[in-house]
Amino acid sequence: MVIRTGLRAAIPAVVLGLFLAGCGAATTTDGPGGDVPYVEPSAAVAARGAKDGAPLMPTPSPTPTLIIQEDPNTPELVRDAFAGLQATPGGTCTPGAGDCACFLGRVHEELDGLDEAMKADRKGPDHVEEPLAWIGALRTTLGADISTPNLEKHRTALIGTRDRVDTWMQDHPDDYR
Repeated sequence: MVIRTGLRAAIPAVVLGLFLAGCGAATTTDGPGGDVPYVEPSAAVAARGAKDGAPLMPTPSPTPTLIIQEDPNTPELVRDAFAGLQATPGGTCTPGAGDCACFLGRVHEELDGLDEAMKADRKGPDHVEEPLAWIGALRTTLGADISTPNLEKHRTALIGTRDRVDTWMQDHPDDYR
C-alpha cells in the first residue's frame, strides 16, 4: 500500500519532467519550428502597414471597471421593492405552524421595504399616498412588536395590506416602472 502511494505521487512528477525536458530541447534558429517560416519582425511591421514601429497587435482595451452603488444604504427602487412584495407566496399560513412565522415576517419586511422606497422615490410620497397610508395604518396596528405571535395575531391585516397594495400597484404600472 505504501509503495503504491509513492508510485502514484512519483508518476505525475516524472511525466511533467519529461514534458519540460522536451520543451527545453526545442531550440532552432528558424523561428518557432522548422515547419514555420521565420519572418523578420521589421518585415512583418512593413507588411501590415504599421508605421514607426507600432505594435503588430492592437493593445487590448482595459478591463472594465466594476461600478459600485455610490451609497449602499439608499433605499431600493419602488419597482424592485414591489417585485419583492410580489414574490411573497400568494397563500396564507396556519398560525403556530413553522411556515407562518417565515411567511408573515417576509410580508412585513417587504412592505417595510416598499414603504421606504416609495418615500424616497423621486416622484415624492404624495404620488403614492394611498399605499403609504395603508402601510402606515398596519405599522400602527402592529406597533413596535414584530414578533411572530404579534404578526400571527394581525395576520389578516398584514396579508390584507399586502393584497391591497399589490392591487393598487397593478392598477398604476407607471408608478413603479
